[in-house]
Amino acid sequence: MGSSFKSAALVAVGVVAGVAFTMQYSALADKSVDPGIPISELQKLAQVYGLIKSDYVEAVDDKKLLTDAISGMVASLDPHSAYLDQKAYRDLREGTEGKFVGLGIEIGVSEDGYIRIVAPIEDSPAYRAGIQAGDLITRIDGVPVQGLELDAAVKRMRGEPQTRVTLTLLRAGLAQPLNLTITRQQIVQKSVKGKIIAPGYAWLRIAQFQEPTLDDMVTKIRALYREDPALKGLVLDLRNDPGGLLQGAVGVAAAFLPANAEIVSTNGQLAKSRERLYARAEHYTLNGDDALAALPAALKTIPVAVLVNTGSASASEIVAGALQDYKRAAIIGTPTFGKGSVQTIRQLTSDTAVKLTTARYYTPAGRAIQARGIIPDLMVDEYADGDGINSLRRAT
Repeated sequence: MGSSFKSAALVAVGVVAGVAFTMQYSALADKSVDPGIPISELQKLAQVYGLIKSDYVEAVDDKKLLTDAISGMVASLDPHSAYLDQKAYRDLREGTEGKFVGLGIEIGVSEDGYIRIVAPIEDSPAYRAGIQAGDLITRIDGVPVQGLELDAAVKRMRGEPQTRVTLTLLRAGLAQPLNLTITRQQIVQKSVKGKIIAPGYAWLRIAQFQEPTLDDMVTKIRALYREDPALKGLVLDLRNDPGGLLQGAVGVAAAFLPANAEIVSTNGQLAKSRERLYARAEHYTLNGDDALAALPAALKTIPVAVLVNTGSASASEIVAGALQDYKRAAIIGTPTFGKGSVQTIRQLTSDTAVKLTTARYYTPAGRAIQARGIIPDLMVDEYADGDGINSLRRAT
């Protein structure tokens, strides 16, 4: 394991349709590589810049022109590389921390193109306002949302603390739409849920791999064992989990696997992008504390079933793939999304960065996940008509 891991946070951030990014934060852009700058092409770029400044129909702000040039250059590489301006970089970091300013609802896209409420987050502004699972958002601040992309809807509903947003809702059983004005607040999203579903059997849900996920999972598992010390089996639910912190994924897999078992490997052009991560505390924690040490020893041997679907991507595929390779769990559901490329975050300033695809990751048996996904051991459709990718959740 290279030293770059110790100084960087590896994350996978979920977005619409299960597309998730495995990323490596780096404090500074790598200056050790000589890119062989083509002077003639840079001169051409300067010529175009000058023509726009002198001849375009209206004046263009210098900063905007250069920022758009950077954005276009990076975005042309592949769908997962991008220039992160101040807002995009802030949103990315909020997503990994599990904290954001918004209303506190999990949302998806309905069949008719409206925004569907999957569930309000407990004790959130939306929860207190009376929003219910199954409600359909038809307008945000009076603007129709039918056909609006999920990310665009999320952006409209997030904002600054103590600002307001008005949602127009359709609710089953009500003849007239509801108009609810809700004040945005900081939301702390819990990524781990669990309960005893039958004597001796527990259900553990991980919605996204965030910074608190590993500690929250340990706390929840210990609570489940206190409630039923004779657990005989566990269902690990990774459906619609778009990814999250790679350390969290390594830690979750390590909770069920022997010490020092390989969890995932990465391979790319740069030497530091070729690494192997194992079930060792230094590979799933940055502070040196082994959260897994508090888990009951029985967790290493009880039968486990892992639920996956098309919305399971990136870090969740790492967990499913590792447990499948070691035959530690039965994977049940539909093929996962197949997002197995690594994006490295190169910080440009204190609040901007570039996200570049630098590697791909592989299961312990050497299987590539990119564009293939994890094929379940037992194929089971979630719904009668198939998996339904539009059921993927986002929180706002």
